[in-house]
Amino acid sequence: MKYAFIQAQWQWAVAALCKGLQVSRSGYYDWQGRKPSRRAVANQRLLSHIRNVHTQYRQAYGAVKTWQALKQQGIACGKHRVARLRKAAGIEALRKRRFRVTVAHHHTAEAAPDLLNRQFQAAAPDRIWVGDMTFIRTRQGWLHLAVLVDLFSRKVVGWSMGERANGALHESALQMALEQRKPQAGLIHHTDRGLLYRTAGYRAQMAEARIRPSMNGRKTAYDNAVAESFFSNLKNEWVHHHDFNTREEASLAIFDYIECFYNTQRLHQTLAYQTPVEVERRYYAQQCA
Repeated sequence: MKYAFIQAQWQWAVAALCKGLQVSRSGYYDWQGRKPSRRAVANQRLLSHIRNVHTQYRQAYGAVKTWQALKQQGIACGKHRVARLRKAAGIEALRKRRFRVTVAHHHTAEAAPDLLNRQFQAAAPDRIWVGDMTFIRTRQGWLHLAVLVDLFSRKVVGWSMGERANGALHESALQMALEQRKPQAGLIHHTDRGLLYRTAGYRAQMAEARIRPSMNGRKTAYDNAVAESFFSNLKNEWVHHHDFNTREEASLAIFDYIECFYNTQRLHQTLAYQTPVEVERRYYAQQCA
C-alpha cells in the first residue's frame, strides 16, 4: 500500500515520499516493475467506484454511507476496506461540523406546549412536521430560509427563501407544505418558540388546516433536533463550500440541494440508508397492497 500511495502522489518527489514512509527507493522502483496483484487491481477498481459515489453524492458522504451506496449499486465490498481506500486516496466528506445552532429568542407571550418531548418519530407521513429558520451569507446580504420537514420520512415538505425574516417567509413555507401534502386534521406542527411562529397570520393558517401547534422549551436546540440537523447537513455539505455573490444565486443552489439531492438522492442513516422519497414510496405501496 505504501508503494501504491507513493505512485499516486505525483506532485511530490519520490525520494521525499520514500524517506517519509521509511521505504527504500530501490524497493519502490522494483515494485513498479512488477505486475499488480489481483488484490491491487480489485482495489483500484473499487476505488474508482468510490470516487464515482463521492462525486455523485456531492462529496457529502463519509465511509459508511459510501459503503451503503456501493452496496445499493450491487458492488460487493467491506465497510473497513472502503474506509481504508478512501483514507489512502485522501477522499473526505466536505462537512465541517455536525451541530452548529443559531437561535434567536424573543420575549413573547405564552408558547404552545411541547407535544413531542424529544420523541422524534412518526408512524406515517404527515403526522408530524418540524420547522425552523436559518440564514445564509451572500455578498449581497443575508438570505433567510424557512423549512418544514416531515418527521416520518425526513422529507422537506415546505420551504421559502427571502431577504427578510418575517411572517410572510414562514407563511409561504407553510402554504407550500399544505398545498403539496394536504394533511388530515390533527397534524402536529413543532418548532422553537420563535415569535414568527406565533403571529396571528401563521396561527390562522394552522387553525384553518386544523393543525396542532407544538413548541420546544427555552434555549433547548435539541428539542427541535431534526430541523436543526437538516440545517447542519445543508450548510456542512453545501453552503459552506460556496461563495454566493447574490441571494438569487444562493436560492438556486439551495433549491437544487433540497429538491434534487436531499429529498431524492441523499441516503439517511436514520432511514436505514434510504432516501425520503423511497421511504414514502414504500409506505404507500404497503398501504395499497
